[in-house]
Amino acid sequence: MSGVTRWWWVRHAPVTTNEGRIYGQDDPPCDCGNGAVFESLARRLPKDAVWITSHLQRTHQTAAAIVAAGLPGPERFPGPGSVAEPAFAEQHFGIWQGMRHSELPALLGDAYHRFWLAPAQMAPEGGESFTDVMSRVRQSIHDHGAVSAGRDIIAIAHGGTIRAALAEALDLTPETALAFAIGNCSLTVLERHGGLVGNEHPWRVVCVNQPAV
Repeated sequence: MSGVTRWWWVRHAPVTTNEGRIYGQDDPPCDCGNGAVFESLARRLPKDAVWITSHLQRTHQTAAAIVAAGLPGPERFPGPGSVAEPAFAEQHFGIWQGMRHSELPALLGDAYHRFWLAPAQMAPEGGESFTDVMSRVRQSIHDHGAVSAGRDIIAIAHGGTIRAALAEALDLTPETALAFAIGNCSLTVLERHGGLVGNEHPWRVVCVNQPAV
């Protein structure tokens, strides 16, 4: 692989039915009513890009809002010209999904994580750990990066997914990756440089959690 593959990661717009609850891989819609946010993203994102979303509707709605704001792209999501990638979904929180965030400290006690719900190795019943998320995101980044080497890739995804992508780029431990704040509609840009030799690090971080406006 040669050239530079640029990953333009955008976290989806805020969900409309969150109400302080853990939604993980539940599939609520999102609020795309702030036109200025999507106009800004449409100006900043590349025009000739590969589009990837997760399989959850909030990423499809966010991608469609960016295209509607003026960025050339697929007519619908998912659909021709875009890939719906389940491996880029948010962490599955199992039986915690639907619970209020405020209920979790009492349930977990000392195991409650000060940044993101629980330690990176903990998997809720019926769910997965953040280390599991890192594994599936890493593999999918490698697979899509190989197919689209040297191109721009717009990936509309989730906070956990983008933290996992940062862990891959910076060779971070899972607990360190959880320290990143990733806001709704924020932009994180990562470059993977091909054609390197020896022990050169292939990743360059351009920006992290940059607000749309």
